[in-house]
Amino acid sequence: MGRILALDYGTKRTGVAVSDELKIIASGLTTVPTAELLTFLKKYFSEENVELILLGEPKQMDSTASQSEVNIQEFLKKFREIFPEMKLERVDERFTSKMAFQSMIDSGLKKKQRQNKALVDEISATIILQSYLYK
Repeated sequence: MGRILALDYGTKRTGVAVSDELKIIASGLTTVPTAELLTFLKKYFSEENVELILLGEPKQMDSTASQSEVNIQEFLKKFREIFPEMKLERVDERFTSKMAFQSMIDSGLKKKQRQNKALVDEISATIILQSYLYK
């Protein structure tokens, strides 16, 4: 059985979360500089059995694509060239950053810790994965 990897793609950095092999638990894995994301994925895929990638799909409130979708489409083109056999699904990621920030508050993190944008991205990826696993 393979894992599911979730990506909260951003222009500067991408949050990454992963499931366990039974696809029960979603855990934050890391945050990767977006420029290094494909290299990170090559290495990760060589070490772990991943059967599905979930890629956040940022949308406006009216369900139209957000401005960052242009960058995501460029990434998708490169991803498909390098990993043509890897299954990839898009997942609506509206409000994940707000949910991530609220979870940081709820867990008691200090204000300084909540300003760590990399942590917000990692938690957002975890929320994307959780929404998929628990639907």
